[in-house]
This record gives sequence, structure tokens and C-alpha cells, in this order.
Amino acid sequence: MISYEQALSTILETAAPLAQRRVRLEHLLGFVLAEPVLARFELPRFDNSAVDGYGVKLDDIREAGENNPVRLKLTDTIAAGDPGELEIMPGTTAKIFTGAAVPPSCDAVVMREFCEENNGTVTFKRSAAAGENIRRRGEEFASGQEVLPRGIRVTPPVVGLLASFGYPSFPVHEKPRVALVITGDELIKPGLPLSPGQIYNSNAYALQAALTALGIEEFSCYHALDSKRSTRQNLSLALDHADVVITSGGVSVGDHDYVKEVMEELGVKTVFWRIAVKPGKPVYFGTLERSRKKPPRLVFGLPGNPVSVLVTYHQFVKPALLKIMGATETRPRTFSAFTKAALRKKAGRLDFVRGNLQSSEAGTLLVSPARGQESHMLSGLTLADCLIHFALQEELKESNSLIPVQLIDWYS
Repeated sequence: MISYEQALSTILETAAPLAQRRVRLEHLLGFVLAEPVLARFELPRFDNSAVDGYGVKLDDIREAGENNPVRLKLTDTIAAGDPGELEIMPGTTAKIFTGAAVPPSCDAVVMREFCEENNGTVTFKRSAAAGENIRRRGEEFASGQEVLPRGIRVTPPVVGLLASFGYPSFPVHEKPRVALVITGDELIKPGLPLSPGQIYNSNAYALQAALTALGIEEFSCYHALDSKRSTRQNLSLALDHADVVITSGGVSVGDHDYVKEVMEELGVKTVFWRIAVKPGKPVYFGTLERSRKKPPRLVFGLPGNPVSVLVTYHQFVKPALLKIMGATETRPRTFSAFTKAALRKKAGRLDFVRGNLQSSEAGTLLVSPARGQESHMLSGLTLADCLIHFALQEELKESNSLIPVQLIDWYS
């Protein structure tokens, strides 16, 4: 067996981003930027008001206060979209709306809430500081400045920022085509009646949901029976069309576990098999070279138990998919929390204990195991919000001990 860190590092060193293409803004969500975003102009493009209020000369309201109100003549209004070219003369004020251009003659904008407008005059009962409520030209970005680095996932704010600079489309990496091969004679499609010894095929739907959550739309799903012929037929179909193949079950050492054997017969090079983790010891990883200067196909053989398949997908497959999509941040982020109860296990494997986080009254981050820790108990993973990293050689973690934890995130 190899360690978790060795396995993850090997996978990420093998995975490579797919080709680039331009995608329009309305379809960009979930892709990964293939190039840095550069500012096409200064942002803001012009001085503008942060509030609805009144533009003033500071000298006119310097002595204004509750007991010394100052009245100025209201001479004009500047709405959003107006050029803002008028000049504010001493003794006068102009109404300025949020986002509207602020003319150079304006020293500050006083919020409307602190003013009273009546019959063409505005009463000020407070002074203002120079530049108050004025967003200055270029204060966020200078023209040509890098706005966003390449390699980040496109989120709604990213789309908005691209649109604010006038980009109608942007280069991104292709998303991978994924094929799922779920093995097992006992598996039945949900909605059909079950016979004795049969179970519903939850892994197919859980993995499809995980791919959808990551923004991958192009995937297929095959069901292989527990025979070498069926395993070979379905794996062959999967390898013909996909950039990434994910199998569930059939990867251990049972009499009907044909996945590893058939993979190698189909030309897949075994990179490693078995990782010192729990759940998920019999994880398989291989590659299949292909022509046309494309990176190799990646093949993941995951266990069949529902928790094992999802945890190993989360810890090993998802980082690889993000790398293929062009992401630069792919490794899980861990932080420390205090255990609410003692943890025990046998040494020899890194345990991914499903857990729940909470804050103490003092603000300390606490973590406790979720109920249902066995690999077939999906309810525990359903209710968990983190994975506790219980180190490989440790057998006991006392209550109130610091321990690494990782948020469960199916979306990024």
C-alpha cells in the first residue's frame, strides 16, 4: 500500500489540463479560466458617488452642525449615466445619485439621510471629509492590471467581473468526458421491485450527482455484471469515449473482482493499487495512452461500498478532475479543530472520519464524529460536514486534542 499523500501527489502529477476554447459569458459558470483576466480600462472608469446624496464644496459646509445648519442652493441633478460635466459653484449643491459621475468641482458627497431638501435649497447639519462617499477612478484596478489569475473556477462574481470589463467570452479549459462503470449482479435501478439479495444502485446516482456538482455535464454510465465478459465489454465502451473512467466495485481480491485484471488486458497501465486509508483501501489508479497529442486517459477503480466510493471520489478523483479542468488549486485544505470526544482506531491507515464542526462558547472550533462510521452507512456521510484526518500511525486521540479536519465540498 502507498500513503494518502503519495497517492494524491501521483494522481495530480499525472493529470493534465485539457485543451482551451472560448466560452460565452452566459455559459461560463463552472469552467476554469485558461488565461489571466486583465483590466481593459481603469475601474472605476470615472469618479462616481457611493451613495444617494448631495455634492458640495467643503468650504461651504465646514462649520455645519446640528446647532449650525447650512443652507445651499440646489442647482442641478446628476443621475447614473449622465456625463457629470457640470460645475458646482461655491454656495450651491447638486443632487447626485449612486453610481453617477462626480464632477471634478465636487469635494465630497453628503448622504441624503443627513440632509433636508426643501423648495430648491438643501440644509446640511453636518460637515464632510475630503472625498467622502466618492469612488475614485482606478482605485480598484489600473488599466492592464491582472484582475484574476488563470486556473480559478468561474463563479457568479467572476462572471460579473468579466462582464464589467466588457468581455463577451473568455478562454477556458475543456471539461472532461467521464464514464462510470458500476459493477455488481445485485444492483437494481431505483423504482423497480427488489428480489431477495438485491439492492438499489445508489453509487451510479451518487457519482453522477457528484460530477454534476463539479460542473461536468458530459458523462455516461454503464452497469457491468459480475463476469469477466461483462466487465470487459463495459470497460471497453467506457475507455473508447471518456477522458476519465471511474469504476465502482470489483477492484478488490474477490472471486468476481475483475476490474484490475481487465483494465490491464485493455492496455491500461497500473500506476498504483491500494492506499493506506480508511475507507477506500483497494483504490486503483491507471492510465491509458492515446494519440493526437492528448493527455492519457485516467482510470480510477473505487470500492463498492457507498461511503467508500464517495469518500475516495472526494479525496482522489475530484482533485484530478479539477486539474484536468485547468484549476491550479486542487489539493484539499485542512485546518485544526479540537476533538469533543476521544477517537480510537488501529494503526496502519489514515482514517477519514466523517465529522461535524461547531464552535464553543469561547469561539474554539470543535469536531465530533458523525453517527454511522461504517463504509456501508451512507447516513453518516450525509450528515457530516467535514472529514477528520486521523493519522496513519495513531491509535488514540484524546478528547480536547487538536486534529486536522477538511471541509466536505462537492462543488469546488
